[in-house]
Amino acid sequence: MKKLIFIVMAVVANLCSWGSNTLADKDVQQANALAERLSARLAEKVEFVKIKAPKKGVDVYSLAQQGDKVVIGGNTANSMAVGLNRYLKKHCNTTVSWYADIAVELPDVLPGVGGGESVTSTVPQRFFLNYCTFGYTMVYWQWRDWERFIDWMALNGVNMPLAITGQEAVWMKVWTAMGMTPDEVRSYFTGPSYLAWHRMANVDEWHGPLPQHWLDTQVELQQRILERERSLNMRPVMNAFAGHVPRRIKELYPTAKISMLSDWAEFAMNERTYFLDSEDPLFEKIQKMFIDEQGKFFGYDHIYGIDPFNEMDPPSWEASYLARVTKHMYESVRKADPKAEWLQMGWILYYQKEWTAENTRAMLEAVPKGKMTILDYFCDRREVWRTRDKFSGQPYIWCYLGNFGGNTVWEGNPKLACERIDAALKEGGKNLVGIGSTLEGLDVQQAPYECVLEKAWATGETTEQIINSIADRHAGAPNETARKAWATLYNDAYTVSAGTHREMIGMRPLLNKVRSSYKVNLGAIIDAWQTLIKQERVDRDAMVIDITTAGREVLHQLFMIEKSAFDQAFAQKDLAAMRQHATLMRELLKDIDTANSFQRHCTLDAWLEQASSYGNTPALCDYYRNDALTLITTWGGCLNDYATRVYQGLVAQYHAVRWGMYIDRAIQCVKTGTEWDNAAWEKQVGDFEQNFKYDPAAATRPETDLLTFARLINNKYATQIEAARGMNR
Repeated sequence: MKKLIFIVMAVVANLCSWGSNTLADKDVQQANALAERLSARLAEKVEFVKIKAPKKGVDVYSLAQQGDKVVIGGNTANSMAVGLNRYLKKHCNTTVSWYADIAVELPDVLPGVGGGESVTSTVPQRFFLNYCTFGYTMVYWQWRDWERFIDWMALNGVNMPLAITGQEAVWMKVWTAMGMTPDEVRSYFTGPSYLAWHRMANVDEWHGPLPQHWLDTQVELQQRILERERSLNMRPVMNAFAGHVPRRIKELYPTAKISMLSDWAEFAMNERTYFLDSEDPLFEKIQKMFIDEQGKFFGYDHIYGIDPFNEMDPPSWEASYLARVTKHMYESVRKADPKAEWLQMGWILYYQKEWTAENTRAMLEAVPKGKMTILDYFCDRREVWRTRDKFSGQPYIWCYLGNFGGNTVWEGNPKLACERIDAALKEGGKNLVGIGSTLEGLDVQQAPYECVLEKAWATGETTEQIINSIADRHAGAPNETARKAWATLYNDAYTVSAGTHREMIGMRPLLNKVRSSYKVNLGAIIDAWQTLIKQERVDRDAMVIDITTAGREVLHQLFMIEKSAFDQAFAQKDLAAMRQHATLMRELLKDIDTANSFQRHCTLDAWLEQASSYGNTPALCDYYRNDALTLITTWGGCLNDYATRVYQGLVAQYHAVRWGMYIDRAIQCVKTGTEWDNAAWEKQVGDFEQNFKYDPAAATRPETDLLTFARLINNKYATQIEAARGMNR
């Protein structure tokens, strides 16, 4: 024991001192349980110990060797989890997937850590998630999915997760107490996939009524989520009342100051939302009812997401009005929970130009300093803190968005994000209190998010070390081929900031328009992909994802080139050229569909099975399945294809069919000498979209392994690939 103490204290030096080191310590118990969930073999290899943080607001973890054991120290279970992940990433070359069905892939012999190390946090708060993620990814998750994801968040140091599951049951209590019937309330709610936007007061009723089964099951799920997150030293962010009320409340309380909010995404009038002014006495009453009921269901963490006017116009943009609204909202929450703090999405400050420096300052200064934390939502595109006086001294969190709509498009710029974080840590002021991510969908490539979250810890790693670590983890061992490919991916290929790009193949075809106009370094992606497929074998799921996403993007870019050439041939009435390009377009769509089949989370089957399995009756299974399918196809309002995915199955039966219709119509126009009738085309394709039914039995399956398939594709399109190599689209 003396030797153990000497070794660990030598590692942590003067940064921290010993605390409890017994199995009775709750943090140690939770860290042990996490390791056991990942792998019983891993749990036998590691030993957790409690150490003190060097100072308030700074977390610490340490690694040391004691005989055959790897000793992981931390001041909390959350810090111990980060230390465990450090061991897995640095010494075991292992990436833990955020997907529950992907096993933790460990080396045959678990290594030691040599001299060990001690690492402190650079910021006290590490935020994760976005309202939209609960629609675009997590909507039909069950406990097994959440359990792994919460573990993944802990491993990556997240201690402030958004936790908004199950709140509709709370609202059911509130609205029925105010005079609405349960059926009226369920009709006010949207369908499950759209609740994220209902919660943000963007839309009501769409795809409703919400089944009672959903309300009942989500309560138990949220209780389990919160229990586990709290046990891992996380402070979950739940919601408070931000003024969104049902239209029926305006009828029941005719004197209340309730106004209809602005149009959002061209939804119908009956789907518009209503806002109760915070100065109205009814506001404070509803706030207390909601927070009290939420506390009964889920307990208290005293930090609330309050996001009025997200992508909506308030009744007035006057700074004085916004200051009053903000002040009264905060006071209503504080009266219901004296320890309350406000967490505000900073997306509005990026997205809505009406948020000027003046009215932004008015909003921020209406709340006491330290009681409103701003999520600087999209710093990978624009750091709002730099143009808004560091948010007037209110605490803020630097956030990487990285993905919109859960789209499978090639985007995200982790190198730029990490460089900006380094600069922000130096220049951002004392009120920069956190680093986080506000991704809209998990997609399948998690490396960029891990890079960003690791910046919350002072590991001292160079860019080259970061790249090599990713490559080695994805390959399963030090691998020069993978390192070369990832150096290209990180430095030259992952250079497209997130945006509403979407893959053109996943968009409704338009004549003479390339709907997906984002520019990528195509040569770099080709180089990286061709390097990756030179490996002798692929052992890790993370490497399957690398090859799948890079190869899919190469094919997507080739498709865009062929589509442009097809349209040019149409304009020239060159039927032979049209047919030539059409043949290639059809082949590319077929091969993109097959390319996705090597990773389950790139398939429509996985998406729909998750939704249908949530139901407990045939009718509910069908409802949930249709709800999930609509989200990633027609969405609603004017958001057709917004959440498009290039999934295996969806490409073959939906996207390729639309493109086939487009090709056939264009060829028929040239053959008959008729003009393109865009109105007729929109009706034809719109009818298909609205009536689409997926047939899982018709889904194609690969007849070979991933590397063989990728090499075949590389040879098949060798001429087109070489011609495209120098094109930056």
